[in-house]
Amino acid sequence: MARYIGPKTRIARKFKDPIFGPDKHYEKKNYPPGMHGMSRRRPKLSEYGTQLMEKQKAKYTYGILERQFKNTFIKASRKKGITGEVLLQLIEARLDNVVFRLGIAPTRSGARQVVGHRHITVNGKVCNIPSYDLKPGDIIAIRERSKSLEMITDSLASRSNQFSWLEWDKDMMAGKFMNYPERSEIPENIKEQLIVELYSK
Repeated sequence: MARYIGPKTRIARKFKDPIFGPDKHYEKKNYPPGMHGMSRRRPKLSEYGTQLMEKQKAKYTYGILERQFKNTFIKASRKKGITGEVLLQLIEARLDNVVFRLGIAPTRSGARQVVGHRHITVNGKVCNIPSYDLKPGDIIAIRERSKSLEMITDSLASRSNQFSWLEWDKDMMAGKFMNYPERSEIPENIKEQLIVELYSK
C-alpha cells in the first residue's frame, strides 16, 4: 500500500477526530463520511474493530505504513517500560515528526518532504531519511542554503507549539532532541493500550 495522499478531512471524519490538525471542513461535518454519515443506525464495533481503528488512527496521524509501524512495535516491546508509551516515544523520535514538532514544517507530510529533499542535517550531516531514529542529544538543523526557503521561513514565523523535550535555537535555526517525551507531553489523542492489545492477540 502506498502512502495516503487523499482527502484528509474524510479520514478525520472516519476517526471522529481532527487528527491532521485544525480543520474548518471537519468542524462543519464532524460525522462519519459517506451518504449515511449522519445515520444513527450504525453497527457497534467489536473489540477487535475498536483496536484496529486505534491502530489505523495512529498510522494515519504519523503517516507510517503497516510494516514500519509493526517493526516499531516489535522494537518497543523489547524495551523496558510500558510498551504502548515506548511505542509512542519511538514514533515521536522519528526525524520527520521532530522536524514537524520544531515548527520547521507546518505538517508531518510537509516535514517528510523537507527531509526527503535534503534540507535537514542531523549532527552536521545531511539526512534524507524521514524515519531516521533520533537519539537524545542529536542536533537537527536546517542546511545553510535552505534557510531562506519560503516554506520553512513561513512555518517558523507561525511557530507556536513548544515542547519541553525539544530545544530550539532561533539564531542558528537548529533544534536539539533533549530526551524521549513522557506520555503526558505527547498531545496526540491515541489510546496506545488498544494497539498493544491488538498486536498481542
